[in-house]
Amino acid sequence: MEWLKYVWSFLVGGALCVVAQILIDKTKLTPARILVGYVTAGVILGAIGVYQPLVDFAGAGAATPLTGFGNLIAKGIRKAVDERGLLGVLTGGLTAAAGGTAAALVFGYLAALIWRGKPKG
Repeated sequence: MEWLKYVWSFLVGGALCVVAQILIDKTKLTPARILVGYVTAGVILGAIGVYQPLVDFAGAGAATPLTGFGNLIAKGIRKAVDERGLLGVLTGGLTAAAGGTAAALVFGYLAALIWRGKPKG
């Protein structure tokens, strides 16, 4: 039942998106605040060890959204503190997220070179 992993990934990732959309539609929170809230929730849930079992269960459905990014930061900080002590608090999150952040910057820059953005209105 390999296909069941894909179903769970879709359902968990979709549920996270549905919650964000409900927050956008039903509250006065801006999308930026909701995104920051998702990253913060991922950090907190990752720090207390609750988020990793969800990632193990749902795969990319839990690892790809911004809550997964927060979990990655928490995991990186935990590992760096174990290896380097208190200095790891400052370096762990950056080290853990460096690959994804660098890829986003490079591909964003390439897209900006190829296509011209236009301001709204």
